[in-house]
Amino acid sequence: MAAASTPNTTPKIVTGPGGYVLEDVPHLSDYIDNLPTYPNPLQDNPAYSVVKQYFVHQDDTVPQKVVVHKDGPRGTHFRRGGPRQKVYFESDEVHACIVTCGGLCPGLNTVIREIVCGLYHMYGVKKILGIDGGYRGFYAKNTIPLNPKVVNDIHKRGGTILGTSRGGHDTSKIVDSIQNRGINQVYIIGGDGTQRGASLVYEEIRRRGLKVVVAGIPKTIDNDIPVIDKSFGFDTAVEEAQRAINAAHVESESIENGIGVVKLMGRYSGFIAMYATLASRDVDCCLIPESPFYLEGPGGLFEFIEKRLKENCHMVIVIAEGAGQELGSESMDSMTDASGNKLLRDVALWISQRIKDHFAKERKIPINLKYIDPTYMIRAVPSNASDNVYCTLLAQSAVHGAMAGYTGFTSGLVNGRHTYIPFYRIIEKQHKVVITDRMWARLLSSTNQPSFLRAQDVEEKKDEQPSTQLLDNGYRTDDN
Repeated sequence: MAAASTPNTTPKIVTGPGGYVLEDVPHLSDYIDNLPTYPNPLQDNPAYSVVKQYFVHQDDTVPQKVVVHKDGPRGTHFRRGGPRQKVYFESDEVHACIVTCGGLCPGLNTVIREIVCGLYHMYGVKKILGIDGGYRGFYAKNTIPLNPKVVNDIHKRGGTILGTSRGGHDTSKIVDSIQNRGINQVYIIGGDGTQRGASLVYEEIRRRGLKVVVAGIPKTIDNDIPVIDKSFGFDTAVEEAQRAINAAHVESESIENGIGVVKLMGRYSGFIAMYATLASRDVDCCLIPESPFYLEGPGGLFEFIEKRLKENCHMVIVIAEGAGQELGSESMDSMTDASGNKLLRDVALWISQRIKDHFAKERKIPINLKYIDPTYMIRAVPSNASDNVYCTLLAQSAVHGAMAGYTGFTSGLVNGRHTYIPFYRIIEKQHKVVITDRMWARLLSSTNQPSFLRAQDVEEKKDEQPSTQLLDNGYRTDDN
């Protein structure tokens, strides 16, 4: 990544009575004076004529925490997403572009489709470009003209019609391209690294004083982006993971001492593995990056496998790809991919071989182990119905925000409400499973696996957690 600097714009914080704090997003009017406004075209759109109070009030905000103590502060809020009565762009003035970056995820094409259709049908925007091949497509001059006809059926396909790549971020070249092409709305779809790049693009655009909106749509199949309830594609990933787990279960129970090992996505966060395990009820052991474990000795994985085989004659193990990276002697700490992500060892495959060796050489117990890795198959499928709806709302929310002049924001769902979140909150840390919370306890209760934590480890984990937690919303496990 050519631009390694970090965003430096001062956060836009608004305070109010009762401990109210609004972490607001930037607006074009913050650095450009005397911008004209125009009536929102939606007020004349027959599709929305039946909607009462369709426009969002400018003071509407959404609380980050929905459970508070009666004497406690109102806490942090984010600006509510949705259409405003006044917009800062005329329809024929808008020249928008869309770019997808990073790895594949179910729903990418749906987001692209709904940005295009939202701009075209709701706001009458006709000039929309797709940037081909991720960030480097900006300065490689690769573009794809987009309109509703071009994107009509793409939500039925996996992947992204725009192509994607890792790395290739050069802030100056990207903004030069945006400026030279006359683009004034930039929609960037990607994970935390991509959103970090989007933040740098916004900073440079603001430094140059350009009337250009930068809007992000968070994409991570691992569900590891903070603040938001969940990322698009996550529901589809969990649903598809069920197929692999079911196959592993069928294989393992069909033969004596059968073991099915399923590797799922989750570099640093084990949400897919955890939710797939909870939904399946066929899993005997789930291993994730947040929960340390060990193989040998009392209370170790090998001992549990032997115990479960004696009880049931078969078992299924789910392993997130980032789990157990500290095991073994081989180190890849200094190796990274084009996006700067640390390369991971294939621990799931390594553990599978260790299980075979342990029972064949040390315990003299015959086992039949089947290893299933569906990770790239899951990434490449189209989004399911739930994710399609979610992608539509995310895309439309981003379009509304851009037309209203907001910039430097990510569109995301917070406590069931669409919001505009400043980039710095999205990129400040990763969202991870909290193994001292109730959701992880539910999993342990479902699988009856040991926690692999010693008493000292449990106390240390508890000390790391804040004393005030949020309402259980079904997705944010640190809120349960």
